[in-house]
Amino acid sequence: MSISDSAIHALAGAVGGSVSMALTYPLVNLSTRAAVTTKKEDLSIGQALVKTVKEQGIGGLYSGLGSSLFGISLTNAAAYEETRAWLIKRRTGPSANSALTTGEGIVAGLIAGSFCTIVTNPIWTVQAYQSTRAVASADGEKKSGPSAVESFKAIIKADGVKGLWRGIGPALILVINPVIQYTTFERMVSALLTWRAKRAPAGSKSGPLGRSALTDWDLFVLGALSKLIATGSSYPILVVKSRLQAATHKYSSSLKAIVQILKTEGISGLYAGLGPKLLQSALTAAFLFVAQRRIYEAVKSFVNAAASKRAAVRA
Repeated sequence: MSISDSAIHALAGAVGGSVSMALTYPLVNLSTRAAVTTKKEDLSIGQALVKTVKEQGIGGLYSGLGSSLFGISLTNAAAYEETRAWLIKRRTGPSANSALTTGEGIVAGLIAGSFCTIVTNPIWTVQAYQSTRAVASADGEKKSGPSAVESFKAIIKADGVKGLWRGIGPALILVINPVIQYTTFERMVSALLTWRAKRAPAGSKSGPLGRSALTDWDLFVLGALSKLIATGSSYPILVVKSRLQAATHKYSSSLKAIVQILKTEGISGLYAGLGPKLLQSALTAAFLFVAQRRIYEAVKSFVNAAASKRAAVRA
């Protein structure tokens, strides 16, 4: 039985996304907690990590990790690469293997992002609830917070099933994040490949350079830069989404949340936790682009070897 490229891309995206998220998850926790609290502390990322471990133990840094791994696996398994592959298949001629155009990148990001946001919002609501409920117990015992099941039940009890889609408004607006990220990534890929093609020796017959010409270091740097731009430009919306999903504040709407934050905390309130989020996002994206390629190539090689072996046996 053969395995399609789409299935291999889905596997690579799911595994690559999970590994990337696991490596950087403590930063996810720090940024989420900073985004939802109104009691600001002027701590560096290192000081915040030490404080969390001291008060909650190592487990406090990983509250909600399971939910996040599940969510990121679903998102990366069926999102952008699948949409990108569909757009590429519609092409003909020399551009068939080149980077997506700006318009195609926007379309791919909107389709993939909107679908995944609606499907996975309950998972991220549970993750936000877990992360922001990780506190030290009254007797001083270190406690990492409620489990995913406990959080799920608490959300349902408080707000019913609709509570699982808290923050869906700003979450859908945040579809612009992957749109910005992948569009920026594709433009940088195109610019890099064009620049290298111009520098190629005269008379070279290598032809147009495709994404396969990119090195792991290229993917790492371009992935990090594109995510930095995307996260930095859309971060205030992320703060609103986190607060609505965590339900630590009683906002009746996203707009009223923004007004209230500006009124009580100023513009800095909309950028709470930006430092660790930028670092986490850049590293996660960088690792993801590299991991996806390596996992895809390894699985593809294994599948091809197995197919060749079966063909030889039949012969």
